Amino acid sequence: MPLNLQTHTEHFTNPLYLESGRILEPYDIAYETYGELNDDKSNVVVVCHALTGSHHCAGVYEDETKAGWWDGFIGPGKAIDTDKYFVICSNVIGSCFGSTGPMSMQHHHHDHYRYKFPVVTIKDMVKAQRILFDRLNIHRVHAIVGGSMGGMQALQFAIHYPNFSDKIISMASTHATQPWAIAFNKVAQESILKDPEFKQGYYDPEVIKEQGLSGMAVGRMAGHISFLSHESMASKFGREYKRTDGLYELFGKFQVESYLEYNGYNFTKWFDPLAYLYITKAINIFDLSRGFDSLQEALKKITAKLHLISFRDDLLFKNTEMKEIADTLNEIGNVNYNYIDIDSDYGHDAFLVELDKFENYVKDALDE
Repeated sequence: MPLNLQTHTEHFTNPLYLESGRILEPYDIAYETYGELNDDKSNVVVVCHALTGSHHCAGVYEDETKAGWWDGFIGPGKAIDTDKYFVICSNVIGSCFGSTGPMSMQHHHHDHYRYKFPVVTIKDMVKAQRILFDRLNIHRVHAIVGGSMGGMQALQFAIHYPNFSDKIISMASTHATQPWAIAFNKVAQESILKDPEFKQGYYDPEVIKEQGLSGMAVGRMAGHISFLSHESMASKFGREYKRTDGLYELFGKFQVESYLEYNGYNFTKWFDPLAYLYITKAINIFDLSRGFDSLQEALKKITAKLHLISFRDDLLFKNTEMKEIADTLNEIGNVNYNYIDIDSDYGHDAFLVELDKFENYVKDALDE
């Protein structure tokens, strides 16, 4: 069967009450669907995206060549098999790919929100998705799957909407963002804020799309370092030097430097800097136990079958952070979970790259 990729935007006029106490209204949520919804709506799989992801997680648009960010994982016969499952992926609020975010136009105003946009949390992102699913008349789903910030959303769904999903698959994530990850985000935030072209948040978005933002590029380079590992960089680049550069040229480059430059500067032309600031803030303050006396109390809310997947050399969210969730579940007597640590030296981005190492596990978890 074909992938049946469809792109939609839903507009909501009811206020979205945020964790901070502020209100967002009205707001839009962009989302994509793949596959076919069965008659009793029992085959829905929700996919949650990471920091710089979007609702476009699979397939290729007619006028583009770049496939969705998890295209190797979602589709006919793949780990999330669209011949069996109806897949929904929405763009989180606060992002810049169609859902309402800091560069959206304010209602009744002819200007962007910019800093008037409220700080949103992972819990707010999940709440907005839950409202979207109600609009679509989907009140229970087969599974929720996500990695990194997507894994945070999956865990948040499990705790705050315990009867919504039969299965939760969270990978390369954590129960609360730790200082190491916050530190990398700080480098990115400062790099953006101190760039004169950022203009204290009052930049022209069209100029940024055309020229990029050098400060943001530097911050993104730091991010890329945290997504990889010592081993993956060594195998990917070694000590290869650019053939067109002289070894004794001051600005001659190793391949790893060219990689960071290319990815850093290219990124700034397609991802909005204010959205980056808002989403990294949401990641930094993520804590499953907020609102509860302890992590144990929070995890007691979970009724879904939980699948936790970590990656051995993940530097951003260490495998011990996922194991802590598993150990805590064990402490409170919840045996309805599986935890696996994937033997990988690729780093954090293994959940996007080394699909062959865990696709069978996910396929079995969905089909069991």
